Amino acid sequence: MEAFNVAVLGGGPGGYTAAIRVAQLGAAVCLVEMDKVGGTCLNRGCIPTKALLTCAEVLAHIKHAEEYGVEVTQIKPSFARMVERKDKIVANLISGVGFLLKSYGVTVLKGRGVLTAKDKVWVEGCNGGGVELQADKIIIATGSRPALIPAFNIDGKKIITSNEALNLKELPESIIIVGGGVIGCEFACIFSELGVKVTILELLPNILPTEDKVIGQRLRLILKKRGVEILNQSQITRIEVQGDKVVASLEGKEPVSADMALISIGRSMNTEDIGLREMGIAQGRRGEILVDDKMETNVHGIYAIGDVVGKIMLAHVAAKQGLIAAANAMGGNASMNYSLVPSCIFTSPEIGSVGLTADKAKEQGFDVTLGNFSFMALGKAQAMGQTEGTVRLVVDVKTDKILGAQIMGPHATDLIAEVTLAIKMGATAHQISETIHAHPTLAEAIFEASEDVHDVAIHAAKKK
Repeated sequence: MEAFNVAVLGGGPGGYTAAIRVAQLGAAVCLVEMDKVGGTCLNRGCIPTKALLTCAEVLAHIKHAEEYGVEVTQIKPSFARMVERKDKIVANLISGVGFLLKSYGVTVLKGRGVLTAKDKVWVEGCNGGGVELQADKIIIATGSRPALIPAFNIDGKKIITSNEALNLKELPESIIIVGGGVIGCEFACIFSELGVKVTILELLPNILPTEDKVIGQRLRLILKKRGVEILNQSQITRIEVQGDKVVASLEGKEPVSADMALISIGRSMNTEDIGLREMGIAQGRRGEILVDDKMETNVHGIYAIGDVVGKIMLAHVAAKQGLIAAANAMGGNASMNYSLVPSCIFTSPEIGSVGLTADKAKEQGFDVTLGNFSFMALGKAQAMGQTEGTVRLVVDVKTDKILGAQIMGPHATDLIAEVTLAIKMGATAHQISETIHAHPTLAEAIFEASEDVHDVAIHAAKKK
């Protein structure tokens, strides 16, 4: 039986980050992964969807090439080649993660890790059968998978999840997207740009229900202009294949049909049959593993990170949790803080948000003021031909400190980093406005919004 200081179960962004950090701290570490390193994010989520979204964005630019003084005589997108490009990018990044793990001396075992004791793991399927390893500390990072509902009759062909959507060879003429959350809206942008008739069915009153209401409403209008039909407050009773069509039956509404249906209603945690109950590890009502702010379970020496803890299911959150767990497994005293997690949505235009919305800030007792600036008034955005969207800063009237921000527009997912750091450092709107922002850049929109907090934005008309 091979022995390690730490064993990590799962090679996603949380798991491989934790393994590398443990190795950097000088310990012997084993990473157990049943598939490919990189987890959902790299193989079936963040990276593949962004690769396809980039293809869709290139197509959108070409369609408007004449506006840039470029004549294009023929436009012929090939989804199969887009998928091929996506696969190459994913393969390169998987290889890169593998190289990093090897460079730090991390032992990688292919198989399914199951806890058999506080300090033992059975790696099912490894070396053709299975091997047992011993570890002083264990970090569980087994991730999640698309949530499935029996009434939706998912068959992987006509009724699919995001996993199958990323590997289509041919596009349908029409598609129903069940769920108007982040995944659903990102796929709506991809498919609609490629000429697919998209219908989004959302149970709640607004798409992107976790974001500021204004953001969801603006994206709804943008998608509508692109021909995307959005049916909010749609209770689906059943989805099934009827002939060559997929039909969604709705409570109190006419059924909706299309060539295909994509189910994007959330994710289920991979916590079944990995020895949690046998070890006495506490779980919540959704099956999530309960941890403290040190990422440790109720069983001393066993930690859990990423989607399985049911907190914020984002790759960058999992990676940070991995660093916290690794430090503590090696005798440290690090704590996880969820108060400042940036959210990035790669729709077109992009959406980045962090901290409190105006409504949430008011609920917490803050007297707030807002700073707004439209990309329509920004020189760089005009030059790029990407003027949809705005920057909104939520500011505490009493202290002038930034409480939150919502950005919709070009490169919003990059721009949100400045505001995240500003909130982390306790910066004020005045301090942002005192900071020289290069011209012409998109970041000037944040500067202008900070000036607008005090009604002194140079490139905004005087308020009445």
